[in-house]
Amino acid sequence: MIVTTAGRTNEQMIEKARQIALELQISYIPRRKRSIASIQQQIHEPILVVGKERLEIHFPHGQEPLFFHPNSASFRAKRILKGESEPFLQATKLQRGMTFLDCTLGLASDSMIASLVVGEEGKVVGIEGSTYIAYLTKQGLRHWKSDICELNEAMRRIHVLHDDFSSFLEQCEDKSYDVVYLDPMFEVSIEEADGVKGLKQAALYTNLTEQHIEQAKRVARQRVVLKDHWQSSRFEQFGFFVYRRKTAKFHFGTIELL
Repeated sequence: MIVTTAGRTNEQMIEKARQIALELQISYIPRRKRSIASIQQQIHEPILVVGKERLEIHFPHGQEPLFFHPNSASFRAKRILKGESEPFLQATKLQRGMTFLDCTLGLASDSMIASLVVGEEGKVVGIEGSTYIAYLTKQGLRHWKSDICELNEAMRRIHVLHDDFSSFLEQCEDKSYDVVYLDPMFEVSIEEADGVKGLKQAALYTNLTEQHIEQAKRVARQRVVLKDHWQSSRFEQFGFFVYRRKTAKFHFGTIELL
């Protein structure tokens, strides 16, 4: 991956791009009013574009750039703050003060809700195997400003780690998190899911195994939760109780450990 600036740039953005390149130990190239497409004709690598408002990653032959955004977390947070519940919370049964391990963080939409609910007394840790997604999400959680101050505070509290979740679970002590959460890329694609179109280009398609589930059960104190496509075979394969919803494209499944 290389780093450059947005088309309309200034010295501050150029310096920021240079700092990011240094931090990620990758190359910075000046934009020089070139289009991203023309740069990619010469350099067949993902390009991290540093703009005034956000960071974007453009992939060779990619349809849409990848950038951080809260996606559905904003309107979900508003409902929760009004005292409403939702399927994610019904499955995870999160309460204030609990600890939550998100093994497949992505853009952290579910972890934002988890952090909002567990509060300052709780803890949310997100593991992301993709270097690109981990960096974007970490920066986004640190700097994004929504119109909901409680959501902003929840985003800042999330601990983002770039790691392979399988290796991370193996290093965890027994019963070290209340809830261990798994949200792998679905076996069956949901075409309507606009929020993950850019994500698909950088995501890791790690297949869940029996060993992953056994490690998750060892690390979790209360439950392991799986989010997957409604047609997924993984619920039955690994023995999850499924919260089925008639019109939903995905379901949540749980293995209760209490």
